[in-house]
Amino acid sequence: MSARGVMRREKHYVAVNAHFDANGRLMPESIEWDDGRVFGIDQVKDVRRAASLKTGGDGIRYTIRIGERVTYLFFEDPRWFVEEKVVELP
Repeated sequence: MSARGVMRREKHYVAVNAHFDANGRLMPESIEWDDGRVFGIDQVKDVRRAASLKTGGDGIRYTIRIGERVTYLFFEDPRWFVEEKVVELP
């Protein structure tokens, strides 16, 4: 716990712009947050079937880079989610 509170993760469903490449692979291109902000995905570093150990659920896990940050984006057919950081104030 920090002075600001306790941080935990929640499953947060997001809108994703994606396309199928010539080999039939589904590749995400950007994430749209609830407030309308759009985050372009600079790189997809890895794609594999995996579980979200922080929030529960499983599907296809994309390891993505947005700017300097590397994070996970999950495709839990038919929806996409991220592991959102949530701070609980004391």
